[in-house]
Amino acid sequence: MVEPKSLTQIISEEDFLILAKAPCEQFLNVFFLFKRRDEEKKEISRKFYSNLTQEAECLENFMDQYGARENKKWSFFVECLASIRNLSIAAFFPRHILDRYPYYNLRESEQKKEQFNNASSGVLDFLNRSILDLLKELCTTAETNGLNVSIDIENQIEFTEIESNTRLPRNVAEDQVKDEEEHVIEICEKIKHISRLMNDSKISQLQNRNELKLAVLKKYNEKRARMHKNLIHNIQSDFDTHIKNTRIEAIYQDLKILRGYVSMPLHLLEISLWLAHFYERHEDEIRPGENRTRISMIVNKDVLLDKIINFGFYYSQYFINEGNILAGEILKCFTKIVKVELPVPKPLGFHARPSTLISIIGRQFEDLELSVIIDGEKFNAKSVMSLLQVGGIIADKGYQTIIFEGDKRVIDDLKLLAKHNYCEKGEIPSRLSYLREYQKS
Repeated sequence: MVEPKSLTQIISEEDFLILAKAPCEQFLNVFFLFKRRDEEKKEISRKFYSNLTQEAECLENFMDQYGARENKKWSFFVECLASIRNLSIAAFFPRHILDRYPYYNLRESEQKKEQFNNASSGVLDFLNRSILDLLKELCTTAETNGLNVSIDIENQIEFTEIESNTRLPRNVAEDQVKDEEEHVIEICEKIKHISRLMNDSKISQLQNRNELKLAVLKKYNEKRARMHKNLIHNIQSDFDTHIKNTRIEAIYQDLKILRGYVSMPLHLLEISLWLAHFYERHEDEIRPGENRTRISMIVNKDVLLDKIINFGFYYSQYFINEGNILAGEILKCFTKIVKVELPVPKPLGFHARPSTLISIIGRQFEDLELSVIIDGEKFNAKSVMSLLQVGGIIADKGYQTIIFEGDKRVIDDLKLLAKHNYCEKGEIPSRLSYLREYQKS
């Protein structure tokens, strides 16, 4: 009986060297270009980082195809390669930020702009140094393993630069989108929501190494960065779909600035995401192993942790908070004050529970006033104490309805609350889901 052949054929390490020569030369050609540009103090462009990432990924795929990760000679080579790919992706974003930041025309002071630009340049410099150190280790490992590559430095082809400080005239047709104002309001409210969410995370700059390490391990990690990034990306997508290049954007110039305040935290969270990913995947403190220990000695983990928290997370929170302030100013331009007559809660009137729910609805829209009117006198409907006072007047005079005055968005939520008898039986409609947190407490 003939034994079946294994589907996996074992290749000798000598034969593998022959196969690996061409893809390694292709990747190392990019490395020597990187090294040369660094030595000549030339700027590394976004396109260069993209190409470095692509070439690293292609070589990594080749190595995985031949099981190099599971080979003693080549496992560290692949670990270096994966680290280079990861940090190249991360480096693209501070480069992008430095290129695009001036065009956002944000409202920071010159001092704040300089501070942020210096911080961004510091991150980029750290990543460039780390990439170069990893590339040197990769080359050393390749030589040790017997891989002889030949790079003709004189005939290297530079990547075409695409960076430019000039722009064509902005004259694209301004479309009219249905319900433009409603979309502006919705986007501003989403910005205010993500701002509250990030502030609830209590992101602050940390100096102590142990505090930084604990923060990345327990809280400000890849998962949180991805969650915040996705929420902000959705806002940017909505903006580009409904607001960008429309009539209303041309009228309200602050909307263009608002988009900048959305883009900045998006890019900053990408940096934190990829650096946290690197820390979680390649650092020896999380995943012990000889290769990861060697990687952790090449890339300074203390600086890495600092950039994750004190640059990526911290500044993403700063810019979304600045966007929140601007969103509040824009919302005031779209305020539509309306009055509505609503029934009194049954059977107990405005006691603590319905008064608190009304107050919460009012405070959801923090930049907008909400009033209740009794016999021509206005009371602050965001105050539980004022509502309880109103409840006493209503009980004394036997009123069955009450007049609320405020922005249409607040009034719409109040109308829904009243429709469900102020949730006296406990059911909270899905649109008022934010009230459930109160119910739980």
